[in-house]
Amino acid sequence: MKEFDNILVETRGRVGLITLNRPDAFNALNAALLRELMQALQAFDADEDVGAMVVAGNEKAFAAGADIAEMADATAVEILRSGRIDLFDAVMTIKKPVIAAVSGWCLGGGCELAMSLDMIVASERARFGQPEINLGVIPGAGGTQRLTRAVGKVLAMEMVLNNRHLTAEEALHYGLVNKVSPVETYLEDAIKLADQIAARAPLAVQAAKAMVNHAFESHLRDGLADERRAFYLLFATEDQKEGMTAFLEKRDPDWKGR
Repeated sequence: MKEFDNILVETRGRVGLITLNRPDAFNALNAALLRELMQALQAFDADEDVGAMVVAGNEKAFAAGADIAEMADATAVEILRSGRIDLFDAVMTIKKPVIAAVSGWCLGGGCELAMSLDMIVASERARFGQPEINLGVIPGAGGTQRLTRAVGKVLAMEMVLNNRHLTAEEALHYGLVNKVSPVETYLEDAIKLADQIAARAPLAVQAAKAMVNHAFESHLRDGLADERRAFYLLFATEDQKEGMTAFLEKRDPDWKGR
């Protein structure tokens, strides 16, 4: 994969690891970083040797928000034309599971980025928030919508209207994160979770991700219909035959991704 200026990229077995790398700015999400992140996610998504991905920051910050210096003097039309929000939307086109490994500050656009991914493993030092109200604006990359669905209306109201932050344990309690780990192991725990998922039947994993997202984003009746179609279509794959045969033969399946 190509070299990047704002992220670091590597593979750990069948896991693609992307590390946000603007430590002097607490990984503030400027346009260049967001573009590079999408390029790396798309490259891993197309790589048959990668089954799942992890996006991480560092121990002090996953991402402390958007790069305000890029936006402070922008007009409404300039922000609209910049395509910044479109880069957040593009994350939803990634077919393979993506896990956020979060430690330290996860605020504003950083929190929106983490919530747009599929799962979150947090260190005990993680802090989540949507402080845009302090800047005279509101979350613009899904914060009001995803946060409300994750933690409920009244808590989302307090976080968005009054800049309440959630500790890692609070985020776990309210359903925003999957797991809280010591800061020394949170990244390895996220990679371990991704590795476990990457070992499963690739097409079924991708279909399952799509259907869970459908349930999150749509009405139940529509989601049930699409889930049923995806279920039927998986019976046309080699992995379905292998998985069920292996179960009957009491052996581990050999997934082909076909």
